[in-house]
Amino acid sequence: MAPLTEPLTLSIDAMGGDKAPGMVVEGIEASLEGPRQVKFLLFGDEAKLSPLLESHPKVAQVSEIRHTEDVISNEEKAGVALRAGRNSSMRLAINAVSGGETAGVISAGNTGALMAMAKFVLKTLPGIGRPAIAAYYPTRRGESVMLDLGANVDCDADNLVQFAVMGEVFARNVLGLDQPSIGILNIGAENLKGNEAVQKAATILQDSSLPIKFYGFVEGDDIGAGTVDVVVTDGFTGNIALKTAEGTANLFGDFLKQALTESPMAMLGAFLARPALKKFKMRIDPRRYNGAMFLGLNGICIKSHGSTDAIGFANAIHVAVELIENSFNEHIKEDYEQLSGHAPDLKRVVGGE
Repeated sequence: MAPLTEPLTLSIDAMGGDKAPGMVVEGIEASLEGPRQVKFLLFGDEAKLSPLLESHPKVAQVSEIRHTEDVISNEEKAGVALRAGRNSSMRLAINAVSGGETAGVISAGNTGALMAMAKFVLKTLPGIGRPAIAAYYPTRRGESVMLDLGANVDCDADNLVQFAVMGEVFARNVLGLDQPSIGILNIGAENLKGNEAVQKAATILQDSSLPIKFYGFVEGDDIGAGTVDVVVTDGFTGNIALKTAEGTANLFGDFLKQALTESPMAMLGAFLARPALKKFKMRIDPRRYNGAMFLGLNGICIKSHGSTDAIGFANAIHVAVELIENSFNEHIKEDYEQLSGHAPDLKRVVGGE
């Protein structure tokens, strides 16, 4: 789809993230390269944001500050944030989407608070009981989708089936796959393994008439192998798996750097292999895949890692722009209704009844 000519506007929780607001402003500047015209509403403390915009004139040209001194901390519980954070940078940024001022919202802040606020303000799409955090990641076969990555700690079978359907739609519309395969993450591939929720969800998907390609159970090592296109799990397990993979990638990168700098001969080899090493580093860089969507909301809401830097935040912005340009939520609505219509026996699960 060709980029739209008119600029779109995104709302930014400028105070969310471990290194905010400096990282946020630098990330916006890094995202400005390219043909797409984007404007930003920055919600946060004007006393902190104004000096940053003065030192980043390109960002200042496309940004407007909406002042608030209220910030949701990483330690704040979701319920407390929802009740007491009505004037926070996070809540006001979400409100801008609901009010039609912006086409999407991005935050690197408290995940639980962001989900609670976004669900309360934006509501869920028809038939969705719980939104899920979905993102794509590198595999041996290319890229795959995984959900949930932290929005729902406890999930029952119906939740997992909904995630499977949403993940299938996500993979078709974002990764361009004609018939993505679906797998449920489990402690083993055997049919008898796993808790009641994964067992029941697998039975529902196997016995249903949904036109999706259900592979069955997958294990942890299947994630990187790309055994399936969509990995479905609860948010507790998914978040641990994601951060373990990211930590392992960073550790491996550190080990490689150490090995290539410990002797003159190793440094010479590193110099000769620099193009290949640069390509390798880019392939495993978690920042490249930063920006997870809250799938199932009636609006575009992107969660950036709280510890990311400007490059990672810029990628989160790019994810938002891509989803908006391709009318992703409209595709979700249409495809979800079609999938539900193929399986009247699943209407209670995927139709919300």
